Order: sequence, then structure tokens, then C-alpha cells
Amino acid sequence: MSKRAVILAGGKGTRLKPYTVSLPKPLVPVGEMPILEIIIRQLAKSGFDHITITVNHMADIIRAFCGDGSKWGVTIDYSLEDKPLSTMGPLKLIHDLPENFLVMNGDVLTDLDFGSFYDEHVRSGNIFTVSAFTRDQKVDYGVLEIGADNKLSDFIEKPTNRYNVSMGVYMASNKILEYIPENQFYGFDHLMLDLIKDQHPATVKIHSGYWLDIGRPDDYEKACKDSTENNFVF
Repeated sequence: MSKRAVILAGGKGTRLKPYTVSLPKPLVPVGEMPILEIIIRQLAKSGFDHITITVNHMADIIRAFCGDGSKWGVTIDYSLEDKPLSTMGPLKLIHDLPENFLVMNGDVLTDLDFGSFYDEHVRSGNIFTVSAFTRDQKVDYGVLEIGADNKLSDFIEKPTNRYNVSMGVYMASNKILEYIPENQFYGFDHLMLDLIKDQHPATVKIHSGYWLDIGRPDDYEKACKDSTENNFVF
């Protein structure tokens, strides 16, 4: 069965400057190859044969590097945004999306099994599946718990809070296209709230392996270090 994936690669990568001054963020090298190539190779290994890359900022550079995908044994085509449409908005521009397809950010480094993620979504019949990761966030201060009378009710020294966060990797039914407006800025947050409001909430799948969103210089430096210790192209 043919598997389709959409890679979102239209952002400017502002937070990753100076690395993104002359390169689009998905082409910044991590180890021996750009993060976008790592993703494409992972998708190809997982059985995806058709990849659409949404482009805007430095689109020509991404097209020149990826070409038609033949060097990785996949078909690659492109969807050009005339203006920033956030994460879900670009999907409305792609008119041949199948019943189910994978969507992911072009700056995610993970060992997630994309093929199994796809298959589980299809079997479950979900309208949308979010791959999530559990993050621990340490608070560097002593936290004061204050009662209604402004009296101290508890004190917690430098607590660690735990959150489940989106990995930027999703499986979608084409039914979500009904929620996405034409040529308007529409993000993942908008879609999640609209699905909840319409009583069709997304399903969340927790990933317990490796995940890193390469959004800031320190994330990028960690990714480069981790790439020498892990084989992300499986």
C-alpha cells in the first residue's frame, strides 16, 4: 500500500540564527547530513513512497537539494505557500491527499517508527493522531503555594513539572481538511481546539524513545552531539 507523507518546511527558522542566515532550517546539517535528508531517509525506510514538501522561505534551495526524490527511491513533489500559513494551513493547498497521511515538521530528530505510527492510526480509524513526548521541566526557584488569605500553605524547592508535548509528528485523516480555511493562517493549535469543540478530539500516542525539536541553537548543538551516538536512519 502506498504511504504518503507531508513535510512542513516553509518556516524561516528565526530562532536558529545564525545557522539559518544562508540556509533554510531543514537543510542545516546534523552530523553528516541535513535534518531534512535524515527525515526523508527515515520515511523511505518506513515504506513511504510519496513525500510532499511544503515550502516558502528559501524554497528554491530546498527544491534544488531534494529534487524529485529519486536519489532516495521516493517521489518528492512540492507545495508552495505564497504567504505563511502556519502548520495546518498548507495542507489545504495539496489537492491529492489520500484518506490517511503523515504530517511532520521538517526539523524533528526522532527514532519514532513512522511506519508503525501510520499503521496504528489507520487501524484505529482516528481523525487525527498526535505523537507526543513527556518532558520534565525543572523550575529554578523555590515555589510558594499561597492560600486565599495570602498565608503560605506550602513551599516546594525547585520542583520538576512533567508535561506531555506534541512532537510535531502527526497522522491525519483527510476529514480534517473540512476544518482548514482556504489561504488563511491556521495552526496545529487551531485544529486541536476545533476538533475538541466538534467532539472529534485527536488521539495522543506517547513515544518513549528519542525526540528533539531543533528550534534553538542549544537544541541544534545537542542534535549534532546526539547524531554521533545514535543511528537515526533505520
